[in-house]
Order: sequence, then C-alpha cells, then structure tokens
Amino acid sequence: MDLMPRKFYLDDIFDDFISSRKEQMMKCDIYEKDGTYHIEMDIPGLKKDEISVETKDGYLTIKAEKKEEVNDDDKEKNYIRRERTYGKYERSFYLGDLDEDNINASFENGMLKITVPKKEQVDSKKVIEIK
Repeated sequence: MDLMPRKFYLDDIFDDFISSRKEQMMKCDIYEKDGTYHIEMDIPGLKKDEISVETKDGYLTIKAEKKEEVNDDDKEKNYIRRERTYGKYERSFYLGDLDEDNINASFENGMLKITVPKKEQVDSKKVIEIK
C-alpha cells in the first residue's frame, strides 16, 4: 500500500519539466520548528533593496527585481550565449493564520531568511446546555 497520494508524484514531475527560469531563480526550503515557520531562499546576484517581503490574507509574498544595466560598451557586444536573467520575480506561500507583527527577514550573501511565528490557537469551543 502506498501512503503518498498520487498527486504528490505528479506535482514533482510537472514542476521539474515546466518550471520557468524565473521560478528557478527563487528556490527555497521551508520547515517548521518550535511553532515557527522558517523559509530560506536563495536569491543570488541581488541586493537587499531589490527584494521585498509582504503578507496579506495568510499569504507571504516575496518579490525581487533585477534590472539589466546597459552601457555603451554593451551595444558593441555580440553575445554567443546569455544565461543570466533579468526581470521581476515573485513567489507566494500560503501559511494560514500568521503572526504578522513578529515576522523577521534577513538577507546575507544571496540568502533570504524569513521566520514566521504561528499565531497561538485560541480554543473557541463553547458548550451549549441542552434544555
């Protein structure tokens, strides 16, 4: 008996074959530890001021933009191959009920690290008296 849902395998296969270059630019690891979500994302070649982190309705969105710097020398170049990409990049993650006031983000050496504490669950159970 297989404990992994079939959809799980198909998602991985399709992600490997149809992911865009822009998605490849923002690879990340997400894990939970001690009631806090941790996101570690590689964003090489960008500066801190080219990246933004936002939250809205339980979604955490990371945006980045790398602008191509063109000077007069570039007009003379006849490129054989160009692999470096420029443009806008964006990834969103649904994390549910976030503690938005205590989210922390740091960026160093091309790695963005974000910690998102979970909101404490309030037990809203109410017992109704039967008459």
